[in-house]
Amino acid sequence: MSRPQSPDVPAFRRAMGLFATGVTVVATTTPQGEPICMIANAVASLSLDPMLLLVCVDKRANMASHILQAPGFSICILSAEQEALSDYFAGRWRGEPPPFVLKEWIGGPLLGGCIAGIGCEKVQVYEGGDHWIVIGQVTALHSQDSLPDPLIFYGRRYRYLASA
Repeated sequence: MSRPQSPDVPAFRRAMGLFATGVTVVATTTPQGEPICMIANAVASLSLDPMLLLVCVDKRANMASHILQAPGFSICILSAEQEALSDYFAGRWRGEPPPFVLKEWIGGPLLGGCIAGIGCEKVQVYEGGDHWIVIGQVTALHSQDSLPDPLIFYGRRYRYLASA
């Protein structure tokens, strides 16, 4: 067994990067009604009764001030085919944006082609160090009839499910 590392930021990021997660787009609207989106993998279900979920947003992110002001938001779970959109909404895309459609929806915009969408009313915000922990009550659900492969993030890069 390897020796424990001291808990510094790079070691913590490396360790947490070994927790495989799905990739989501968090979306809300500005006070002017414009959609604003960001990529998040710090998303979790919190409660079934009532139906609650949480998303963590970096306080320095452009999304932070908007999600604090907005009454709701949406979580759109990306498929493996939407990797380019993940890069785009994460700010890593260069050039013309990949094609996408954001539809007005309950809670926040719904990204066309996503595997699933969860519309939420924002009910609570907590400080969590350099992030906001935003709690949403589920008000709407959308999912595809088929089960497309999800986009997965592991070891600081995208991964894909292997065929059974």
